[in-house]
Amino acid sequence: MARVSQVFDDAPLPHRAKLAAMWASLMFCYIYCDYFQLFRKGYLANMNQGLILPLGEATPAVLLGVSVLMSLPSLMVAASVLLPVRLARGANIAIGTLFTLVQTATVLGGAPLFYTYFSAIEIPMTIAITIMAWRWPRAA
Repeated sequence: MARVSQVFDDAPLPHRAKLAAMWASLMFCYIYCDYFQLFRKGYLANMNQGLILPLGEATPAVLLGVSVLMSLPSLMVAASVLLPVRLARGANIAIGTLFTLVQTATVLGGAPLFYTYFSAIEIPMTIAITIMAWRWPRAA
């Protein structure tokens, strides 16, 4: 009977794949946090009144702005893999920095405990994305 090797293959993951995985993981945190937000008392009542707190009335312009903002991390999953390297690096640095600032500003406004928990994951992730992109490996 042949003996099974106890050594596992662990081929290095391409830098682009690491960044895409970070963005995908971040998106799951965003989605779950927003989903749990729906269970807060009065939250759905505000939504039914057409309010996006703290932004106010959910006008078409506000909804478009929030849609554009929140589409960026989703698009970064593909952008990290598909864009030319210089654009991918720049986009990861810019969008990673932007979302670090957005999430920091959001949580500083007095967030509930579950939101603070997710922010404690999301902020270091966006910082890590930015640093990983900044330190993008150079060709030998």
